[in-house]
Amino acid sequence: MRILSLNTWGGRLHEPLVDYLARVDADVLCLQEVVRTPDRPAGWLAYRDIDVELPQRAALFEEIAALLPDHQAFFAPTARGLLHDGDTPVFSEFGLATFVRKSLAVIGQATDFVLGAFSPDGWGPHPRARNAQCLRLFDYDDGFAITVAQMHGLRDLAGKGDTPARDAQTRALMALIRRIWPGDERLVVCGDFNILPDSAMFPALAELGLTDLVVPRGHTDTRTSYYMKPGRYADYMLVTPDVEVISFDAVAQPEVSDHRALLLEMR
Repeated sequence: MRILSLNTWGGRLHEPLVDYLARVDADVLCLQEVVRTPDRPAGWLAYRDIDVELPQRAALFEEIAALLPDHQAFFAPTARGLLHDGDTPVFSEFGLATFVRKSLAVIGQATDFVLGAFSPDGWGPHPRARNAQCLRLFDYDDGFAITVAQMHGLRDLAGKGDTPARDAQTRALMALIRRIWPGDERLVVCGDFNILPDSAMFPALAELGLTDLVVPRGHTDTRTSYYMKPGRYADYMLVTPDVEVISFDAVAQPEVSDHRALLLEMR
């Protein structure tokens, strides 16, 4: 089984992104920063904040779903806010998307907020609400069940250090996982956690038997050349001991976002 985790950056690098997702042949794709605009079938919108403007692919979720006809698509918005088509405001959703190959049975699902609550009429103040998706799957070919969870961790303008909000987010994520993971089978947890390798999140997740694949395997960077700030860690993938890791990489090339894709092959 191949599991991919990637912050898509709102599809800003659209052409290389969709080419990579079409070619990577992942069974499960856990994607963060995905845009969905139901009344816009394609094209670009702009996200505007105080001192930043970022292009966003208006129908990124639908475009990826069309790329992957052999996958089921699950979208979980954190908020609906305004993007812009020139001077025209357009409501769009922003959140997580998980794509699961249809040959895998989805035998359990849990999606919920781990920080804050859904905002239907704006992006909200920082730190903005965050959610997580958790799916329990059965692989008929190899005869095992596996739970895969993803989260986009809160962005704190003060940095990536431990805070009470991050501690609460970790506890909420663990409670969400425990809703459907029985505790005696494979578990993979991944995403853009927005934390550093010394975060208290890792000892907490170790209570579920999870260990990180990024830092212990010598990866010193989960960002690409499009990210200009210091602090090159953000994305992680953790597994329980019953996951046999065939290969794992924080993919340096191609660059399809300001984050690297994390790609696990396991059984």
